[in-house]
Amino acid sequence: AEPKEKMEGHPGIGKKLAEAIVSIRDTGSFKELDELLSETPEGVVTMLGIKGIGAKKVRTIWKELGVDTIEDLYKAGQDGVIAKLPGFGEKTQKTILEGLDYKKEQEGKGLYGDWLVFAEKFEELLGSQGICSSLQRIGPLAWGDDILESMDWMVDKKAFSQLKTGKVKELEIEEKLSGPFSLRGKLFGEIPVCIKTESTDRLGNTGFLLSSPPGFVGRAQSEKPELKSLLEEKKFSAEKEVFTEMGIGFISPELRWVADITDPNKSPEEIIKTEDVKGVLHAHSTYSDGQNSIEEMVKASIEKGYSYFGLSDHSKSAFYANGLDEDRVIQQHKEVDEVSKSYPDFKIFKGIESDILNDGSLDYSDEVLSSFDFIVASVHSNLNMDISKATDRLIKAVENPYTTILGHPTGRLLLRREGYPIDHRSVIDACAANGVIIEINANPWRLDLDWKWIPYAQEKGVLISINPDAHEINGIDDIAFGVMVGRKGGLRKENTFNAMMASEVEDYFNKRKP
Repeated sequence: AEPKEKMEGHPGIGKKLAEAIVSIRDTGSFKELDELLSETPEGVVTMLGIKGIGAKKVRTIWKELGVDTIEDLYKAGQDGVIAKLPGFGEKTQKTILEGLDYKKEQEGKGLYGDWLVFAEKFEELLGSQGICSSLQRIGPLAWGDDILESMDWMVDKKAFSQLKTGKVKELEIEEKLSGPFSLRGKLFGEIPVCIKTESTDRLGNTGFLLSSPPGFVGRAQSEKPELKSLLEEKKFSAEKEVFTEMGIGFISPELRWVADITDPNKSPEEIIKTEDVKGVLHAHSTYSDGQNSIEEMVKASIEKGYSYFGLSDHSKSAFYANGLDEDRVIQQHKEVDEVSKSYPDFKIFKGIESDILNDGSLDYSDEVLSSFDFIVASVHSNLNMDISKATDRLIKAVENPYTTILGHPTGRLLLRREGYPIDHRSVIDACAANGVIIEINANPWRLDLDWKWIPYAQEKGVLISINPDAHEINGIDDIAFGVMVGRKGGLRKENTFNAMMASEVEDYFNKRKP
């Protein structure tokens, strides 16, 4: 990280701003912000996170209506008071109410990427205490839903007898239930959990049913009619035994969404795995809003076993993220050349995350765009679009000959805002026609492209790139969450762009250039 004195040398950064940046880096805040927060009701701060209501509108609502809680905001919207404020209207009021409804609907839920850390910690804890070696993930935790309402496991009766005594202090038991729905509680004081129990000799039977996503068991029974009687009459201690009895190889839970159990020639080995990903594409540095320098990100990528790195800082329209103007693009490219000299066996690609403007154009001239190895084209502004506007905007960007990868297609932020609606088929068709790759943005808040559209993309021959959108070193590891998205959609290694070797990626980029 740059010292304060060096920051002051950057255009537009003076002493006061440099002090604030250093304070944010070191403490997460700065003096002036702390003072403003101390004077602002908590509910007003919460309003800033609601879709369709920016800082100026929040201030107007607060000062003109005296509304300083989410509850009062909702009531003001229902009463039609917000629409009467200058510069608001019925459309803004409707957007605010929809944002509030979405926020309420997401309360108590968590991101898979966030809660998985606690799941792994709990599993390690029970193993280290000798309580359970048969802990099995079931429900959405098993098949990797993007958003979780609880984390569910199944254990044998011996392990359950120890758990229900409350001896595991990290698990706060709230309710003991009869039958297989054995207990509910909170893990680490905040995450809802459900622990189910089954006899050891039937863990496979129940595990097969509870770890399979909706629709899979029905499809399996239609293709293997004997399955119902097998599960009722035979005892299986492990899920794999059920698959063996059906005469097919084991299919892990996340693959069961689209798995074809009738084709013995289709192997799960064809589906993308984390270790198949060879390079990091779409990552940010301190040039825009990243936390680490280019060299730090490169070194981390090498240490994590990758063979290439695609830098993609924000473009000039993303002024809020310190996007690069044309002069800073030249400066960054010189630095990439210098860093590359220190890592001759590792390829660094010069990319940019270019904003898709309101009319679908990119925010650099063709001359500047041609200086990059690849372009990730993404929407970051004017998100309040109908399906026609959003689709047309994306398609125009896809048709730009300099666009290499379409970034996070719907702009969604899970638990925070819904994405803008798009005609996925039309956008995918446009990518197929123009040879544009589609990103699975692996950031746990995005996971966009949604897995449900991967089969159609593969059908159309569109390549998918699993990109971390990393803004710091640890963000590179988010690739694993993108792989989970890919696996749910049956993404094959051969259709995954960054499963290619560095030389293949370089050839692809060179051939793509106009």
